[in-house]
Amino acid sequence: MTIKHFLLATALATGSLGTTAIAQTAKDDAKDAGQDVKDAGKATGAAAKKTGSATKKNAKKGAHKVAQKTDEDADKVEQKTR
Repeated sequence: MTIKHFLLATALATGSLGTTAIAQTAKDDAKDAGQDVKDAGKATGAAAKKTGSATKKNAKKGAHKVAQKTDEDADKVEQKTR
């Protein structure tokens, strides 16, 4: 067997295996698409949950900082009025 025949046989074998592995039915494609939609929905829900938690945390931090500054300013005013 020459190198040409070996390469040809290898290419044909690889090509035939590749096409059988790739061939899918429409039903398989629909299942895959449905699973992709489910995965996207789960990812979107997780992202929304994470964003909501971060927003809540930062809102609390901001509110506490405002309250602290208000107390500090009230103390300053009280010191000036004595």
